[in-house]
Amino acid sequence: MLKVLRWLDENFEKYILFVLSSIMVSVIFIQVFMRYVMSNSLSWSEELARYCFIWLIYIGISYAVKHHRHIKVDAALILFKDKTKIYFSLISNILFLVFCVYVVFYGYGIASQLLMFGQTTPALQIPTGVVYLAPPVGMGLAGIRLIQNIIGNIISIKNFDKTHELPKDAEQNINVI
Repeated sequence: MLKVLRWLDENFEKYILFVLSSIMVSVIFIQVFMRYVMSNSLSWSEELARYCFIWLIYIGISYAVKHHRHIKVDAALILFKDKTKIYFSLISNILFLVFCVYVVFYGYGIASQLLMFGQTTPALQIPTGVVYLAPPVGMGLAGIRLIQNIIGNIISIKNFDKTHELPKDAEQNINVI
């Protein structure tokens, strides 16, 4: 069971992003082929590609957080020294987590209402609530990754006096000339 959880922790977003990208590229390629070679068009291809792209974006946020590539003010890290960088990283992760909780809470409310209404998409006839679940699911995954980062920040703060090492998300990524 622990191996499965470790594998999911390492690979979950990566494989979902691969599948969504593959579907999106394949569907767009087939649409271009059908339109320009076969002189016929698929009614559902643009809709499927759009929905794959939406899900790709929100799952990609979680992947970016996992690899410490989420939006943060890297320029401010230049101003701080050593342990203060870890505190700054911790504060930014906490603020981002608050935003994620907000999006999950309100996004789930909107998606569940749409699922109750039974509205479907025009071409694929899938429930629109499924499309609207992308923000709460993606931000929920990002929230899990942020909690992992916050725990790492706290451990780094406790161990900094012994190791003098900064965590990955507190390292300076800007080259000052």
